[in-house]
Amino acid sequence: MPARGARKRTQIFFASTLYGAATLAAALDADLFEPADRRLLLISNNAATPETTPALDEMPGFDRLRDRFDGLLSWNETIRPFHPGGWSPRANDVPLWERHLRLLWGLGDDTVELAVESIQVAPALSLAKLFPDSPLDVYADGLMSYGPTRNKLDPLVGTRIRRLLHLDLVPGLKPLLLTEFGVEAEIIPTDAFAKTLAELSHAAPQTPELDALGAAAERPVLLLGQYLSALDILTPEEEERLHVRMLRGAYALGHRNIVFKPHPTAPARWSRMLEKEAGELGAELTVLDAPVLAEVLYQRLRPTLVVGCFSTALLTATAFYGLPAARIGTEVLLERLTPYQNSNRVPVTIVDALLPDLEDRAAVTGWTPTDGERTAREADLTGLVTAVGFAMQAQIYPTLRPAAERYLSRRLDANTWRYFKRRRLTALALPGAVPSQLSFVSRNETVRRVARRARAVQRKIKKKTTQ
Repeated sequence: MPARGARKRTQIFFASTLYGAATLAAALDADLFEPADRRLLLISNNAATPETTPALDEMPGFDRLRDRFDGLLSWNETIRPFHPGGWSPRANDVPLWERHLRLLWGLGDDTVELAVESIQVAPALSLAKLFPDSPLDVYADGLMSYGPTRNKLDPLVGTRIRRLLHLDLVPGLKPLLLTEFGVEAEIIPTDAFAKTLAELSHAAPQTPELDALGAAAERPVLLLGQYLSALDILTPEEEERLHVRMLRGAYALGHRNIVFKPHPTAPARWSRMLEKEAGELGAELTVLDAPVLAEVLYQRLRPTLVVGCFSTALLTATAFYGLPAARIGTEVLLERLTPYQNSNRVPVTIVDALLPDLEDRAAVTGWTPTDGERTAREADLTGLVTAVGFAMQAQIYPTLRPAAERYLSRRLDANTWRYFKRRRLTALALPGAVPSQLSFVSRNETVRRVARRARAVQRKIKKKTTQ
């Protein structure tokens, strides 16, 4: 109990997905948060149409996580009718909003501490602004934590961040996220996270499909859908073809028992197209519509192979469950992601660099989660991610230039060029920007200024000739 006259401490944990809530639960179980008088879970439904999409507290297994918290709050209800991803308070309204939330949520004059995800954007950024005196912990449940901060963060927010909690998805690789503010990364113990996921697995609904798959003599291959067309990375037709490639690739490797886990909001017609393709190939396809995490399926089904594009679940399969995984379609995404600063670039890069291509039979069959070749790739990954991160956000991370130049000058070849764009390297005056015979030109500010002026003149000339 707090001393007489002392302010109570209330911790508010913000989550929008079951995976995120499980990450927070694991961190609490591992005693990564100081004791508090009260712990509240604030949930947000960030779906495009929240009214038609189940909220976090309606997901199977949520009840197993609920007892870590003293209360449950809804961000959607708090800011209704605004959408969580599109609303942010006006600066002049912040004091009014803070008083309102303290009254609405029964906070009184408590000292409030926040633990949020995706601090660079709403709704987490909006919440951080509404409690301007509250210290912040940021937790990351995916591969984006290894990439740069996607936007330049207001120092009034960034300097309040105490640490970055993250899962050890790529052992040996340190997150780049928020390091511009000197934020230290802290690993959430893998065993604590695995235990939390086991709880979710026990709570997952028993369905005839899962029971039959679990009892099957042949372990299935698990295909993971991501709904990339919703992010405008692929067209719907291209994403359908990508799923078909997954199916054909698994079939070509000799697998006949195949399970497809579509994204919860993906169109049902994609599954029908896969079912038609499976029928023509003679494969046994099961489409799982149950709203369960991929990690629950890992425990229930123990798939012989996990296939996806660049889902974080590919790395949880290898790092946490020792399951083989393969990628497909990353070469297209590396080319398509625009602008170069797209926050998905580092996750795609990591998956492409670490996992074998599904359509390369020798690479898939000869790969295991702990093989020496993978260890070597992971050791080289730090240099690659540093170079890509600097190329993405050079203004936020200027101190990374020397490391990026070292990597590019030594490792830029036919295998690594796909991670970079010559135009981007040219704009930043990095190795690879000009032909090797011109590499003697000094890469200093004067040269870059002259290059910018030359490009401006070229644009003016081109504009006049087209008029």
